[in-house]
Amino acid sequence: MTVENIQGEYITFTDGKYEVPDHPLVGALAGDGIGPDIWSATRMVLDAAVAKAYAGQRKICWQPLAAGEAAFKETGSYLPEATLETIEKLKIAIKGPLSTPTGGGIRSLNVALRHHFDLFACIRPVRYYQGVPNPMKRPGDLDVVIFRENTEDVYAGLEWAAGSDEAEELGAYLRDKLQAKVRPGSALGIKPMSPEGSKRLIRSAIQYALDNGRKMVTMVHKGNIMKFTEGAFCQWGYDMAKAEFSNQIISEADLWDKYQGECPAGKIVLNDRIADAMFQQLLLRPSEYDVLATPNLNGDYLSDACAAQVGGLGIAPGANVGNGIAIFEATHGTAPKYAGLDKVNPGSLILSGKMMLDFMGWNEAGTLVEKALQAAILGRKVTYDLARQMEGGEEVSCSSFGKLIVAAME
Repeated sequence: MTVENIQGEYITFTDGKYEVPDHPLVGALAGDGIGPDIWSATRMVLDAAVAKAYAGQRKICWQPLAAGEAAFKETGSYLPEATLETIEKLKIAIKGPLSTPTGGGIRSLNVALRHHFDLFACIRPVRYYQGVPNPMKRPGDLDVVIFRENTEDVYAGLEWAAGSDEAEELGAYLRDKLQAKVRPGSALGIKPMSPEGSKRLIRSAIQYALDNGRKMVTMVHKGNIMKFTEGAFCQWGYDMAKAEFSNQIISEADLWDKYQGECPAGKIVLNDRIADAMFQQLLLRPSEYDVLATPNLNGDYLSDACAAQVGGLGIAPGANVGNGIAIFEATHGTAPKYAGLDKVNPGSLILSGKMMLDFMGWNEAGTLVEKALQAAILGRKVTYDLARQMEGGEEVSCSSFGKLIVAAME
């Protein structure tokens, strides 16, 4: 059977482990705006890396899926039930940026996907690629992986408009029953954070650190002010780690008192930082941090801020991972004014594809993608966002940049 005629097989998830066949069926949501452009370049790069790494013995069988504006035009739904059902079967998918519908309906298609599949961990690795223009003196000092809780906190969507019956009724209850100081006419939102949601996120961050040779997990929170939500997030993390990882974690105090600041092999340090101080730490002392575990809002802010330190969202990958479903995504928006112009940087989606390959256990192909992207950047023929800031940079199209990355694999 030729590669072109391969039908593909489903990825399975059993006892907490993915089983990936040599010809897996993987979902592909091109996205809105610039999505089709960057997906075309990304698919070219991923297919080339898999073909080269495994000499044609492995191949991804892409399954196009409808979501966003194109899906709405065809089906009347921005997120068709058939797409959700197919992702459930496929287990793994990759997507370009999706626009948020205006005038009501779904708040955010990205959030809708996360909630529907309970994709509780948003994972964002942030590191510097040599030659990428950036505002820092030593951008290479930053190499962190952010685990952001994805389903709770203020992003749970529990809010009511100022003056609405629901807000007035809730406000009255807060004032009358709980003696809370809430002004009449206020808009109100609820910030739910649970032990279960917090522990599973921090557990994932700790396990990632152990599996990938990382030395520290830092819980980032605002528990000095929000003691019963973000403060609890931090305490629940310590409690869980003590119960489940007692032989593998050490405290920050022990790191210095017993180990003179050198983390012993096979162990990780678990500590915490206040969110506002963490922004300063990542600017002034980034090399001291490794894996960050955060509530939803903190993680949203921190991941974009970290990306800015190494060159921006154009090269920032991301994944949303749950228990048996994983969706890898471009971390930027749809940039509709550039739609169809074959202009923008596909780096974010390409590196998300690299994450996906690693997640599938196809690390050889993932390494090829990353090394080839780095080589292409050093060649200074790059998309406009990089070329305009790069001394001696030459602007090329999105598709041409993808071809240069493929050429760098040879």
